Amino acid sequence: MNNIRKNRVKDQAFKYWGIACTFLGLVLLSVFIGSIIVDGVQRIDWDFITSLPSRKAERAGIFTALMGSIWILIFTTIIALPIGIAAAIYLEEYAKKSKLASLLEVNISNLAGVPSIIYGLLGLEVFVRILQMGASVIAGSFTLALLILPIVIVSTRESIKAVPKSIRDASFALGASKWQTVSQQLLPASFGGILTGIILALSRAVGETAPLIVIGALAYVPFAPASPMDEFSVLPIQIFNWISRPQHGFETNAAAAIIILLLITFVMNGIAVYFRNRWQSKLK
Repeated sequence: MNNIRKNRVKDQAFKYWGIACTFLGLVLLSVFIGSIIVDGVQRIDWDFITSLPSRKAERAGIFTALMGSIWILIFTTIIALPIGIAAAIYLEEYAKKSKLASLLEVNISNLAGVPSIIYGLLGLEVFVRILQMGASVIAGSFTLALLILPIVIVSTRESIKAVPKSIRDASFALGASKWQTVSQQLLPASFGGILTGIILALSRAVGETAPLIVIGALAYVPFAPASPMDEFSVLPIQIFNWISRPQHGFETNAAAAIIILLLITFVMNGIAVYFRNRWQSKLK
């Protein structure tokens, strides 16, 4: 009985400790975001979104960085999605179970935890120097595609695994081929989970700075990209550039840009949560 009571006391202590840590984290996060909103919301207007960078804080805007982020996001999606989903389908449905396949699966999972700057060094050597893409939008997109590929592969595999085995068996019983079962049954049934993983991966990509700085993305670009081979900047780099300047006006600009970047991230995560809940409700 004494051991049972001691365990209950420990459980209660861990519970209250967890609640206290969660509450403290929420308070600190609220203070941090609140201070950013107070500093930056007054600066957000149409001129701020559509203006080019400037050495004068009151005239500087995020247009070039915002357009660079959009270009990077589009091309990263185009590159990473087909490769990631195809690799996940092969590993989950077609690859034979062997030591090589197990080693490959472990390495893919480990790659998801590699620091992003390592991908930047890889992109610098392969895409910028060997393939001679320069510090262009397409080089940045390939680099970020490598960064999110492990996340896309792992999330897609887990979504396919979650499809009930009865769906596979019913499809095969009706005479469907392997590819017909995958394309017409498994992928539609797992679409919500796959899309959730993709959006979360892209949310990480849109906030990355280190890999793009390594490959040569610029802090000051006086024009928006017009082609995949143009030089570019992105919102995180623009924020870093502004926050490093001594003038208070640039700190206000940085706070406003952070708000816009947070809104983009929150919207993407909200879409991911919506599709995940909708997908789970269909499986019940």
